[in-house]
Amino acid sequence: MPDSAESAGLDSADSSCEERTVKQLLLMAGQALKARGADADEARLESELLLLEMTGKSRAWLRAFDDTRLSLEVQHRFEQLLQRRLSGEPLAYILGRKDFWSLELYVTDAVLIPREDTEVLVTQALQLGRQLEIETGQTVLDVLELGTGSGAIICALATEETLWQFTATDVSAEALAVATTNVTGHGFAGQTTLLLGSWFDALENGMAASHESAAPRFDLIISNPPYIAEGDPHLDAPALRHEPALALSSGTDGLDSIRHIVAAASRWLQPTGWLLLEHGYDQGPAVRKLMRQAGYENVATALDLAGQPRVTMARHSVAAVQIAGAAK
Repeated sequence: MPDSAESAGLDSADSSCEERTVKQLLLMAGQALKARGADADEARLESELLLLEMTGKSRAWLRAFDDTRLSLEVQHRFEQLLQRRLSGEPLAYILGRKDFWSLELYVTDAVLIPREDTEVLVTQALQLGRQLEIETGQTVLDVLELGTGSGAIICALATEETLWQFTATDVSAEALAVATTNVTGHGFAGQTTLLLGSWFDALENGMAASHESAAPRFDLIISNPPYIAEGDPHLDAPALRHEPALALSSGTDGLDSIRHIVAAASRWLQPTGWLLLEHGYDQGPAVRKLMRQAGYENVATALDLAGQPRVTMARHSVAAVQIAGAAK
Protein backbone atom coordinates (compact mmCIF):
# COMPACT_ATOMS: atom_id res chain seq x y z
CA MET A 1 0.00 0.00 0.00
CA PRO A 2 1.24 3.54 -0.67
CA ASP A 3 2.94 5.36 2.16
CA SER A 4 2.07 8.85 0.95
CA ALA A 5 -0.42 10.78 -1.14
CA GLU A 6 2.14 11.16 -3.91
CA SER A 7 2.81 7.42 -4.17
CA ALA A 8 -0.93 6.78 -4.48
CA GLY A 9 -1.17 9.06 -7.45
CA LEU A 10 -2.29 12.11 -5.44
CA ASP A 11 -0.48 15.29 -6.39
CA SER A 12 -0.38 17.06 -3.05
CA ALA A 13 1.55 20.03 -4.43
CA ASP A 14 -1.16 20.84 -6.97
CA SER A 15 -4.05 20.03 -4.63
CA SER A 16 -2.72 22.34 -1.93
CA CYS A 17 -2.93 25.47 -4.10
CA GLU A 18 -5.70 24.89 -6.61
CA GLU A 19 -9.40 24.32 -6.10
CA ARG A 20 -10.46 21.30 -8.13
CA THR A 21 -13.85 20.40 -9.51
CA VAL A 22 -15.96 17.48 -8.36
CA LYS A 23 -15.17 15.72 -11.63
CA GLN A 24 -11.42 16.20 -11.21
CA LEU A 25 -11.43 14.91 -7.64
CA LEU A 26 -13.51 11.85 -8.54
CA LEU A 27 -11.26 11.09 -11.51
CA MET A 28 -8.13 11.41 -9.38
CA ALA A 29 -9.56 9.23 -6.61
CA GLY A 30 -10.90 6.62 -9.01
CA GLN A 31 -7.54 6.27 -10.73
CA ALA A 32 -5.77 5.88 -7.39
CA LEU A 33 -8.24 3.23 -6.20
CA LYS A 34 -8.02 1.29 -9.48
CA ALA A 35 -4.24 1.35 -9.17
CA ARG A 36 -4.67 -0.43 -5.84
CA GLY A 37 -6.84 -3.19 -7.35
CA ALA A 38 -10.43 -1.87 -7.33
CA ASP A 39 -12.50 -2.40 -10.46
CA ALA A 40 -13.96 0.62 -12.25
CA ASP A 41 -17.43 0.43 -10.67
CA GLU A 42 -16.07 -0.10 -7.16
CA ALA A 43 -13.58 2.75 -7.57
CA ARG A 44 -16.29 5.12 -8.77
CA LEU A 45 -18.67 4.19 -5.95
CA GLU A 46 -16.07 4.50 -3.21
CA SER A 47 -14.81 7.81 -4.59
CA GLU A 48 -18.35 9.18 -4.57
CA LEU A 49 -19.08 7.94 -1.06
CA LEU A 50 -15.93 9.56 0.29
CA LEU A 51 -16.70 12.85 -1.42
CA LEU A 52 -20.31 12.71 -0.22
CA GLU A 53 -18.97 12.38 3.30
CA MET A 54 -17.14 15.68 2.85
CA THR A 55 -19.79 17.66 0.98
CA GLY A 56 -23.04 16.37 2.48
CA LYS A 57 -24.52 16.30 -1.01
CA SER A 58 -26.29 13.50 -2.87
CA ARG A 59 -24.80 11.29 -5.58
CA ALA A 60 -27.22 12.91 -8.01
CA TRP A 61 -25.78 16.33 -7.09
CA LEU A 62 -22.21 15.13 -7.65
CA ARG A 63 -23.10 14.00 -11.14
CA ALA A 64 -25.28 16.96 -12.07
CA PHE A 65 -22.82 19.59 -10.81
CA ASP A 66 -19.50 17.88 -11.41
CA ASP A 67 -17.99 21.13 -12.70
CA THR A 68 -18.40 22.71 -9.25
CA ARG A 69 -15.10 23.70 -7.65
CA LEU A 70 -14.71 22.61 -4.04
CA SER A 71 -12.86 24.50 -1.36
CA LEU A 72 -9.29 23.62 -0.51
CA GLU A 73 -10.46 22.57 2.96
CA VAL A 74 -12.96 20.06 1.57
CA GLN A 75 -10.40 18.87 -0.95
CA HIS A 76 -7.76 18.31 1.73
CA ARG A 77 -10.15 16.41 4.00
CA PHE A 78 -11.29 14.29 1.04
CA GLU A 79 -7.70 13.39 0.22
CA GLN A 80 -7.11 12.41 3.84
CA LEU A 81 -10.06 10.00 3.71
CA LEU A 82 -8.89 8.65 0.37
CA GLN A 83 -5.43 8.03 1.75
CA ARG A 84 -6.94 5.99 4.60
CA ARG A 85 -8.82 3.90 2.05
CA LEU A 86 -5.71 3.43 -0.08
CA SER A 87 -3.86 2.18 3.00
CA GLY A 88 -6.41 -0.66 3.28
CA GLU A 89 -8.71 0.69 5.97
CA PRO A 90 -12.25 -0.59 5.33
CA LEU A 91 -14.68 1.94 3.93
CA ALA A 92 -17.15 1.20 6.74
CA TYR A 93 -14.66 2.37 9.38
CA ILE A 94 -13.84 5.51 7.42
CA LEU A 95 -17.50 6.43 7.01
CA GLY A 96 -18.51 5.12 10.45
CA ARG A 97 -21.47 3.18 9.10
CA LYS A 98 -22.44 -0.02 7.34
CA ASP A 99 -25.69 -1.28 5.83
CA PHE A 100 -26.97 -4.60 7.20
CA TRP A 101 -30.39 -6.15 6.62
CA SER A 102 -32.61 -3.08 6.15
CA LEU A 103 -30.62 -0.91 8.55
CA GLU A 104 -27.75 1.55 8.47
CA LEU A 105 -25.58 0.75 11.47
CA TYR A 106 -22.93 2.74 13.29
CA VAL A 107 -19.55 0.97 13.32
CA THR A 108 -16.07 1.64 14.66
CA ASP A 109 -12.88 -0.39 14.64
CA ALA A 110 -13.96 -1.81 18.01
CA VAL A 111 -16.40 -4.12 16.20
CA LEU A 112 -16.40 -6.55 13.33
CA ILE A 113 -17.93 -5.03 10.20
CA PRO A 114 -21.35 -6.67 9.60
CA ARG A 115 -21.23 -8.90 6.52
CA GLU A 116 -23.88 -10.08 4.12
CA ASP A 117 -23.16 -13.74 4.98
CA THR A 118 -24.38 -13.11 8.53
CA GLU A 119 -27.86 -12.30 7.20
CA VAL A 120 -28.20 -16.09 6.80
CA LEU A 121 -27.96 -16.36 10.59
CA VAL A 122 -30.74 -13.77 10.93
CA THR A 123 -32.92 -15.60 8.40
CA GLN A 124 -32.49 -18.96 10.12
CA ALA A 125 -33.22 -17.46 13.55
CA LEU A 126 -36.42 -15.90 12.24
CA GLN A 127 -37.55 -19.17 10.66
CA LEU A 128 -36.85 -21.27 13.75
CA GLY A 129 -38.32 -18.67 16.10
CA ARG A 130 -41.54 -18.47 14.12
CA GLN A 131 -41.66 -22.27 14.04
CA LEU A 132 -41.38 -22.24 17.84
CA GLU A 133 -44.24 -19.75 18.07
CA ILE A 134 -46.46 -22.14 16.09
CA GLU A 135 -45.37 -25.17 18.12
CA THR A 136 -45.71 -23.58 21.56
CA GLY A 137 -48.34 -20.91 21.03
CA GLN A 138 -45.92 -18.26 22.30
CA THR A 139 -45.88 -14.77 20.87
CA VAL A 140 -42.94 -13.50 22.91
CA LEU A 141 -39.62 -15.30 22.50
CA ASP A 142 -36.49 -14.71 24.56
CA VAL A 143 -33.38 -14.52 22.41
CA LEU A 144 -29.75 -14.45 23.53
CA GLU A 145 -26.94 -13.28 21.29
CA LEU A 146 -23.39 -13.99 22.39
CA GLY A 147 -20.67 -11.61 21.22
CA THR A 148 -23.00 -9.00 19.77
CA GLY A 149 -20.34 -6.59 18.48
CA SER A 150 -22.19 -3.81 16.65
CA GLY A 151 -25.57 -5.30 17.61
CA ALA A 152 -26.32 -5.94 13.94
CA ILE A 153 -27.98 -9.32 14.46
CA ILE A 154 -30.32 -8.33 17.28
CA CYS A 155 -31.22 -5.08 15.52
CA ALA A 156 -32.11 -7.02 12.37
CA LEU A 157 -34.21 -9.50 14.36
CA ALA A 158 -35.92 -6.71 16.32
CA THR A 159 -36.84 -5.03 13.05
CA GLU A 160 -38.80 -8.13 12.06
CA GLU A 161 -40.11 -9.26 15.47
CA THR A 162 -41.22 -6.40 17.68
CA LEU A 163 -42.47 -8.64 20.52
CA TRP A 164 -39.35 -10.73 20.96
CA GLN A 165 -37.09 -9.88 23.88
CA PHE A 166 -33.32 -9.77 23.38
CA THR A 167 -30.31 -10.17 25.64
CA ALA A 168 -26.91 -9.55 24.09
CA THR A 169 -23.43 -9.94 25.56
CA ASP A 170 -19.95 -8.82 24.62
CA VAL A 171 -16.61 -8.99 26.38
CA SER A 172 -15.58 -5.60 24.97
CA ALA A 173 -16.95 -2.47 26.62
CA GLU A 174 -16.08 -0.51 23.46
CA ALA A 175 -18.09 -2.94 21.31
CA LEU A 176 -21.01 -2.83 23.73
CA ALA A 177 -21.02 0.96 23.44
CA VAL A 178 -21.39 0.63 19.66
CA ALA A 179 -24.21 -1.88 20.11
CA THR A 180 -25.92 0.46 22.55
CA THR A 181 -25.81 3.28 19.99
CA ASN A 182 -27.40 1.06 17.33
CA VAL A 183 -30.02 -0.49 19.60
CA THR A 184 -31.04 2.88 20.99
CA GLY A 185 -30.81 4.72 17.69
CA HIS A 186 -33.13 2.27 15.96
CA GLY A 187 -35.64 2.24 18.79
CA PHE A 188 -35.02 -1.25 20.20
CA ALA A 189 -33.86 -0.31 23.71
CA GLY A 190 -37.20 -1.32 25.20
CA GLN A 191 -36.82 -4.92 24.10
CA THR A 192 -33.05 -5.32 24.53
CA THR A 193 -30.73 -5.90 27.48
CA LEU A 194 -26.98 -5.52 26.89
CA LEU A 195 -24.53 -7.23 29.26
CA LEU A 196 -20.75 -6.93 29.56
CA GLY A 197 -18.84 -10.19 29.86
CA SER A 198 -17.39 -13.18 28.06
CA TRP A 199 -20.03 -15.45 26.55
CA PHE A 200 -22.24 -16.90 29.32
CA ASP A 201 -20.15 -15.25 32.06
CA ALA A 202 -22.09 -12.07 31.34
CA LEU A 203 -25.28 -13.87 32.38
CA GLU A 204 -23.63 -15.27 35.48
CA ASN A 205 -22.50 -11.78 36.44
CA GLY A 206 -26.00 -10.46 35.88
CA MET A 207 -27.48 -13.16 38.08
CA ALA A 208 -25.00 -12.38 40.86
CA ALA A 209 -25.71 -8.65 40.66
CA SER A 210 -29.47 -9.20 40.91
CA HIS A 211 -29.17 -12.04 43.46
CA GLU A 212 -31.03 -14.41 41.14
CA SER A 213 -30.48 -18.13 41.71
CA ALA A 214 -32.31 -19.52 38.69
CA ALA A 215 -30.60 -19.22 35.32
CA PRO A 216 -32.65 -17.45 32.64
CA ARG A 217 -33.75 -19.68 29.77
CA PHE A 218 -33.81 -18.65 26.13
CA ASP A 219 -35.77 -19.88 23.14
CA LEU A 220 -32.93 -19.06 20.77
CA ILE A 221 -29.22 -18.69 21.43
CA ILE A 222 -27.35 -17.26 18.48
CA SER A 223 -23.77 -16.22 17.85
CA ASN A 224 -21.33 -15.21 15.16
CA PRO A 225 -18.22 -16.01 17.22
CA PRO A 226 -14.60 -15.71 16.09
CA TYR A 227 -13.81 -18.75 13.96
CA ILE A 228 -10.65 -18.09 11.96
CA ALA A 229 -7.67 -20.23 12.98
CA GLU A 230 -4.77 -18.41 14.59
CA GLY A 231 -2.03 -17.99 12.00
CA ASP A 232 -4.43 -18.25 9.07
CA PRO A 233 -3.00 -16.16 6.19
CA HIS A 234 -6.41 -14.53 5.68
CA LEU A 235 -5.77 -12.58 8.88
CA ASP A 236 -3.04 -10.68 7.02
CA ALA A 237 -5.50 -9.36 4.42
CA PRO A 238 -5.52 -5.52 4.44
CA ALA A 239 -9.16 -5.27 5.52
CA LEU A 240 -8.92 -7.83 8.34
CA ARG A 241 -5.79 -6.17 9.75
CA HIS A 242 -8.00 -3.27 10.78
CA GLU A 243 -10.70 -5.38 12.46
CA PRO A 244 -10.49 -6.48 16.13
CA ALA A 245 -8.49 -9.71 16.42
CA LEU A 246 -10.66 -10.76 19.37
CA ALA A 247 -13.65 -10.97 17.01
CA LEU A 248 -11.80 -12.90 14.30
CA SER A 249 -9.62 -15.77 15.53
CA SER A 250 -10.15 -18.47 18.13
CA GLY A 251 -7.52 -21.13 18.74
CA THR A 252 -5.34 -23.15 16.42
CA ASP A 253 -8.30 -24.53 14.47
CA GLY A 254 -10.63 -21.57 14.94
CA LEU A 255 -13.12 -23.60 16.96
CA ASP A 256 -12.26 -22.74 20.58
CA SER A 257 -15.15 -20.29 21.04
CA ILE A 258 -17.60 -22.57 19.27
CA ARG A 259 -16.57 -25.50 21.49
CA HIS A 260 -17.18 -23.40 24.59
CA ILE A 261 -20.59 -22.17 23.43
CA VAL A 262 -21.77 -25.64 22.36
CA ALA A 263 -20.67 -27.17 25.67
CA ALA A 264 -22.32 -24.53 27.85
CA ALA A 265 -25.45 -23.50 25.96
CA SER A 266 -27.83 -26.25 27.09
CA ARG A 267 -28.00 -24.84 30.63
CA TRP A 268 -29.43 -21.62 29.20
CA LEU A 269 -31.81 -23.03 26.58
CA GLN A 270 -35.50 -23.70 26.97
CA PRO A 271 -36.43 -27.40 26.53
CA THR A 272 -37.63 -26.59 22.99
CA GLY A 273 -34.87 -24.08 22.25
CA TRP A 274 -32.41 -23.81 19.38
CA LEU A 275 -28.70 -23.00 19.22
CA LEU A 276 -27.50 -21.30 15.99
CA LEU A 277 -23.84 -20.61 15.18
CA GLU A 278 -22.14 -18.97 12.22
CA HIS A 279 -18.83 -20.56 11.21
CA GLY A 280 -16.27 -20.83 8.43
CA TYR A 281 -17.18 -22.36 5.08
CA ASP A 282 -15.10 -25.48 5.83
CA GLN A 283 -16.12 -25.94 9.48
CA GLY A 284 -19.62 -27.34 9.03
CA PRO A 285 -18.69 -31.01 9.63
CA ALA A 286 -16.68 -30.15 12.75
CA VAL A 287 -19.45 -27.97 14.22
CA ARG A 288 -22.12 -30.61 13.52
CA LYS A 289 -19.93 -33.22 15.20
CA LEU A 290 -19.49 -31.01 18.27
CA MET A 291 -23.23 -30.49 18.55
CA ARG A 292 -24.05 -34.18 18.19
CA GLN A 293 -21.37 -35.12 20.73
CA ALA A 294 -22.95 -32.62 23.12
CA GLY A 295 -26.30 -34.39 22.74
CA TYR A 296 -28.16 -31.88 20.59
CA GLU A 297 -30.84 -32.99 18.14
CA ASN A 298 -31.99 -31.92 14.66
CA VAL A 299 -28.50 -30.78 13.72
CA ALA A 300 -28.40 -29.07 10.31
CA THR A 301 -26.33 -26.57 8.33
CA ALA A 302 -27.60 -23.72 6.14
CA LEU A 303 -25.74 -22.31 3.15
CA ASP A 304 -24.80 -18.68 2.59
CA LEU A 305 -25.53 -16.67 -0.56
CA ALA A 306 -22.44 -18.11 -2.25
CA GLY A 307 -23.63 -21.66 -1.57
CA GLN A 308 -21.08 -22.27 1.19
CA PRO A 309 -21.95 -23.90 4.57
CA ARG A 310 -22.29 -20.95 6.95
CA VAL A 311 -24.74 -21.52 9.85
CA THR A 312 -25.22 -24.70 11.86
CA MET A 313 -28.18 -25.10 14.19
CA ALA A 314 -29.30 -27.72 16.66
CA ARG A 315 -32.11 -28.26 19.12
CA HIS A 316 -31.94 -28.65 22.85
CA SER A 317 -32.47 -32.15 24.24
CA VAL A 318 -32.44 -34.06 27.50
CA ALA A 319 -29.19 -35.67 26.41
CA ALA A 320 -27.56 -32.26 25.95
CA VAL A 321 -28.51 -31.29 29.49
CA GLN A 322 -27.11 -34.53 30.89
CA ILE A 323 -23.85 -34.23 28.98
CA ALA A 324 -23.40 -30.59 30.01
CA GLY A 325 -24.07 -31.50 33.63
CA ALA A 326 -21.53 -34.30 33.55
CA ALA A 327 -18.92 -32.00 32.06
CA LYS A 328 -19.12 -29.52 34.96
